[in-house]
Amino acid sequence: MDNIKVLCIDNSELAEFEAINRGYRDDIYVKVSDRYYHLNIYDIIRLQQDFESELEYYGVFSSDPNLVIVKEVNIEEIKKLVNHLYKQKYFEQI
Repeated sequence: MDNIKVLCIDNSELAEFEAINRGYRDDIYVKVSDRYYHLNIYDIIRLQQDFESELEYYGVFSSDPNLVIVKEVNIEEIKKLVNHLYKQKYFEQI
C-alpha cells in the first residue's frame, strides 16, 4: 500500500490513550496519491452513545462526514481499516 499514508495531527501516546478511552478520533487524515481525506473514527459504543444522545436532544441524528467505525480507536486498527477501505475503492467515492 505505497499509495496510502495515515496521518495523525497528534501522534503522541497520550493522544492515542485519550482516543481509545473517548471512543473517537477526529484528527486522522489519509493521503492517497496526492489527495488528502479527513476521517472521523468511532468505536461502536461511542457512536451508539452519540446517536442516542442526539435523538433525545434533537430528535434526529446527524453523523459526521466520512464517519467510519473501528473495533477500538487505536492507530493499528485505524491503519487496518484504511487499508481495507483503500482495497474497496472507498476513497474514490468520497
